[in-house]
Amino acid sequence: MRLFEGTELDRPPRCERCDQLEADCACPPPEPKMVAAEKQTARIQVEKRKRGKVVTVVRGLNEGHPGKHLADLLTTLKNKCGAGGTIHDMDIEIQGNHLERLKRYLSEMGFKVRG
Repeated sequence: MRLFEGTELDRPPRCERCDQLEADCACPPPEPKMVAAEKQTARIQVEKRKRGKVVTVVRGLNEGHPGKHLADLLTTLKNKCGAGGTIHDMDIEIQGNHLERLKRYLSEMGFKVRG
């Protein structure tokens, strides 16, 4: 909700590039800025879920990356660990306790690793 939405001071949002109304703008979406792996810190931790399930969660890798990058990274990590996994709230979740293995693989890829 905009600050003055519904009042006489309400101004609909405009595109920054073409100055058209956002609803009428035909500009392509801006390219996402890619952040190098060396500038990102992966925070890895093991969590225990319902019914005793263990999940290794990798956080902090979503800055500046589109969802496709995380999906490719998820596929690589799942193959390296031989386990299933998913992306949940921009965090990578791998089934099982793979803390040491993921630390090693992510540091080999160039990420700073905490965990």
